Amino acid sequence: MKWTPGVVTRKTVWSEGLFTLAIEAPEVSPFEPGQFLQLGVELEDGHVHRPYSVASPHGRTLEFFIVLVEDGKLTPHLWSKEVGDSIDVSARAAGSFTLSHCPDASVLWLVGTGTGLAPYIALLRTDEPWQRYSKIVVVHGVRHSTDLAYQQELAGHKERYGDRFDSIPVVSRQEVPGALSGRITTCIANGTLEAAAHQAFTPDCCVMMCGNPDMLTDMETLLGERGIKRHKAKDPGQIVVERYW
Repeated sequence: MKWTPGVVTRKTVWSEGLFTLAIEAPEVSPFEPGQFLQLGVELEDGHVHRPYSVASPHGRTLEFFIVLVEDGKLTPHLWSKEVGDSIDVSARAAGSFTLSHCPDASVLWLVGTGTGLAPYIALLRTDEPWQRYSKIVVVHGVRHSTDLAYQQELAGHKERYGDRFDSIPVVSRQEVPGALSGRITTCIANGTLEAAAHQAFTPDCCVMMCGNPDMLTDMETLLGERGIKRHKAKDPGQIVVERYW
């Protein structure tokens, strides 16, 4: 793998252990929103690196939305990074979780848990989703309200696009004003998610799903009962998936 030099230009701490690093890495090749890059550091016992979805479109400075894994090999080192620190960034992005792999539809659902919000932040900063879809709904599932990041930016999209956009937080372990309670799949099963979005899941939609594998599996089952299935080049459907582990 080819590495390019990066420098941290901004660190945003959303809550303890949940953060965004803005990294200036001008040598990274152009990529599509929704793809991922590798971040790496050189340690005494070798180079450690992991893939991270980029929370911004391609540009001189790239954003990465990261959660600290206490016993992880890499994230404690990323958590300790401050402005001016260096970090390795892969020269080329990879992955197919992009709008070029999504079918045309009237509604685009962007469903994610935890840091699975990252690729959607990148997508929404570009023109393409707004040009291709009449309505966009972001669904962000987290455990606690402190895990809800990018709220001001999402509110800005709502202010700009009005009824064409909705951002729905779903919090599983506490009651939070303005958020749905429970898991995303529970909120689909009981109808509260679609009611909040003023929009139903139908075969005339595209559903991008990213994050916890249990959520992805359960959602595919729920949506499959409505005739909504995985999208494949030779077997068109509505669901495009990115598994985080």
